[in-house]
Amino acid sequence: MGTLQHIQHQISALNDLIKINNDRITGYQKAIEGTDDASLKGVFEGYADQSKGYINQLNDYIHLLGGQPTDGTTLSGKFYHAWMDVKSTFTKKDNHSILSDCEYGEDIAKSAYRKALDDKELIWEDEQVVALLNTHMNGLKIAHDAIKALRDSFKQVA
Repeated sequence: MGTLQHIQHQISALNDLIKINNDRITGYQKAIEGTDDASLKGVFEGYADQSKGYINQLNDYIHLLGGQPTDGTTLSGKFYHAWMDVKSTFTKKDNHSILSDCEYGEDIAKSAYRKALDDKELIWEDEQVVALLNTHMNGLKIAHDAIKALRDSFKQVA
């Protein structure tokens, strides 16, 4: 793979992570709309803000590579959010269900970062971007574990 192709592959991978973070923000916005619990709304706002910060950092690095950052979402994210919208029109979601949906979204985000870091065609020559991606992934793992703990603390409504 030539240098230009290599840089384009990096830009594409980073743009995929931006899309995942955009999906994550949308998911947390839907979660905020779906709950009346003020403390959960605060948690969800915090994680949406976390993704906004991640996007800014990824944008900066893409600019350093000479690329153009995306502002879109993933196709699977669009389908997932559309399904959440349809599902919510038929059922009143309880906090346990909302948190389960959020946990699912965190699993997808963690997986996307893991895929980018493990991609054998991507040779991340800049240790700064590797550290950045690892920092994001650690933040996502912490968020996932916190959401899971919150989910477990809410009794599922039968």
